[in-house]
Amino acid sequence: MRNQRTHVKASALWIGLSCSILLLSVSALRAQDGTNDKHGVQYRVDGSWPKRLPPNWTIQGVTGMFVDKDDHIWVLNRPRDLDKGESFALLNPPTAECCIQPPAVLEFDVDGNLLRSWGAPDSVPGWPRSEHTIFTDRAGNVWIGGATAGDTLMKFTADGKFISDFGHRGPKLSPEETGKQQEDNQQTSLLLRGVAGAELDEDAHEIYIADGYLNKRVIVYDTDTGAFKRGWGAYGTSLDQISNDPLPQRKPGDPPAKEFRQPVHCVHASKDGFVYVCDRGGDRIQVFTKQGKFVKEFPVSISSGSGTVGSIDFSPDAQQKYLFVSSIMDSKVYILNRNDGSVAGWFGHLGHEPGDFRTLHVATADSHGNIYTGEVTTGERIQKFAPVK
Repeated sequence: MRNQRTHVKASALWIGLSCSILLLSVSALRAQDGTNDKHGVQYRVDGSWPKRLPPNWTIQGVTGMFVDKDDHIWVLNRPRDLDKGESFALLNPPTAECCIQPPAVLEFDVDGNLLRSWGAPDSVPGWPRSEHTIFTDRAGNVWIGGATAGDTLMKFTADGKFISDFGHRGPKLSPEETGKQQEDNQQTSLLLRGVAGAELDEDAHEIYIADGYLNKRVIVYDTDTGAFKRGWGAYGTSLDQISNDPLPQRKPGDPPAKEFRQPVHCVHASKDGFVYVCDRGGDRIQVFTKQGKFVKEFPVSISSGSGTVGSIDFSPDAQQKYLFVSSIMDSKVYILNRNDGSVAGWFGHLGHEPGDFRTLHVATADSHGNIYTGEVTTGERIQKFAPVK
């Protein structure tokens, strides 16, 4: 389950804000029809967050973010994204002060102070070749996962000491071999292309995995034994009924597909026991019981191209009234009503200015309703958006 952040004062503030019409830094929140939405919450970018990092660092593609029980923001970025145009400090001799590969894992507080930083490619055996997801457990341990052939989940202390490897690794392949991999949605022993996203249910001793960069399914394992417990595809389809043929990229206006489209990008569980799955390629969110029974689905900006659902998180009020959805294609954070998926508001715009997004990969929220975002490709940054009081 997501951490149970139940701060009464913060929840009261959130509820009060959600009943107001507030303006975003440059434009009003709007509903799907483009009119002002009177139930929207307005956000303003905090240009002072995070505070400046060491002078020879530059954050690379941000693939994972998670807010823990202490409202610390954990960021996973891909150090190997550093390119020749940024790596002058690695030359011998260096020709500029910047840059070197940053640590893969960064921990910040709500004020933007860097609390911890650790992790690098090949720093421990099995380190992900394509860093992709990060989260913490109740004990404060940090889990990271990769999303290419040979990757899996790994558990570390908050200081970066290796604890354990989740296993279920598929074979490590070259980029050419990876491109030729065939889906196998029926086998349950291997994560053939790592982990797109994951969610712990510590009460049940289970972990939900979005197995979506090659296959198109959700699978559940026992966290004590590592044993497979259950899995399903779109609309709750049993694993033996999922086709192993890839679907073509979705085009604007296409009807919902009967199966997930790659990548199945995230999985999260709500406080009331439902499992929410990001069908990024299908531009939708599907909702299930914990046993995999289909409940409902929410199309997200289906007039856009494939890729409107990069991540989801829940608002911090007790009812988790809203979903925060990062849209890669639309360069927006959508705020959806969790009961029916209707748009309560949005913020963001394609660009490089503060408050803009370029390839928005992930968005997550803290207990005060602040939203933190991470970008990949030419974005390569993290931002904080605070509710307007």
